[in-house]
Amino acid sequence: MKTQKIKLMCITGVFTAITYIFTAYFHFPSHTGYTHIGDAFIYIAACLLPLPYAATVGAVGALISDCLTGFAIWAPASVIIKSLSVLCFSRKSQKIICLRNILSLIPAWLVCIFGYYLYESIITGNFIAPLAGIAGYITQCTLSSIVFIILGSALDKIKAKNYIFKGEKI
Repeated sequence: MKTQKIKLMCITGVFTAITYIFTAYFHFPSHTGYTHIGDAFIYIAACLLPLPYAATVGAVGALISDCLTGFAIWAPASVIIKSLSVLCFSRKSQKIICLRNILSLIPAWLVCIFGYYLYESIITGNFIAPLAGIAGYITQCTLSSIVFIILGSALDKIKAKNYIFKGEKI
């Protein structure tokens, strides 16, 4: 039991670091923030890890990225939005890419798009100007979803989920 928790903490740390790297270093400016593909790794973590660990990947990876790239104003929203987005996915299937997890992209997109729109509307006191950022959020969700499906399919082909959790109840 103790070794399983240590393994989960290690995998969480690795996914948090990967999320940070693909959020902070593979992004481009858009509207008042930036667009990135880091969400793909949050989605994969949500399909592999128990909920508290997956939420940690999303919250901490996004928090560190926002704070270290000069967008700390977005950190409170990112922590909440990324933690909520992991709720959309399931780790119950033997595969990462299954119908349920593909359909989960829709509510994950909605959480991201409307979450950031609402947050920007609140901090600016303007509900019109933040509409310009929606295109960037849609681009981010689209790119992250494509990476999630490609990488998740590759991980499924090599049976990564079975390898990582061999002999353990998934």
